[in-house]
Amino acid sequence: MSRKIISTTRAPEALGPYSQAVMHSGTLFVSGQIGLNPRTALMAEGIEAQAIQVIDNLEAVIQTAGGSLADIVKLTVYLTDLIHFQLINQIMKQRFTEPYPARAAIGVAALPKDALVEIDAIAFIDQD
Repeated sequence: MSRKIISTTRAPEALGPYSQAVMHSGTLFVSGQIGLNPRTALMAEGIEAQAIQVIDNLEAVIQTAGGSLADIVKLTVYLTDLIHFQLINQIMKQRFTEPYPARAAIGVAALPKDALVEIDAIAFIDQD
């Protein structure tokens, strides 16, 4: 099976030469999402609003591929300040259900557009 590019206007356009997501053999690789509102192209204000927008953006891309947040098997969270780790946990508990996806959280010096958080995902979407 060849790879399929996934794209939606319900998530921000790619900020560079990459795809929003790529599907290959039922595995969806979603590029990192930041807290940009896809309708206004403006960054959400503050870490909580950005984290919620990030998950909304991930969900939009995954839904376009025929899946849902429940199909995510791995997340990587990038934070410009690890002090927000617990807040990210709280937001994840609101948006995800058990069993939760595997996850890594990494502190970084900076993110595109001065974002405070970025998350990428790998999802498995049953294509039967």
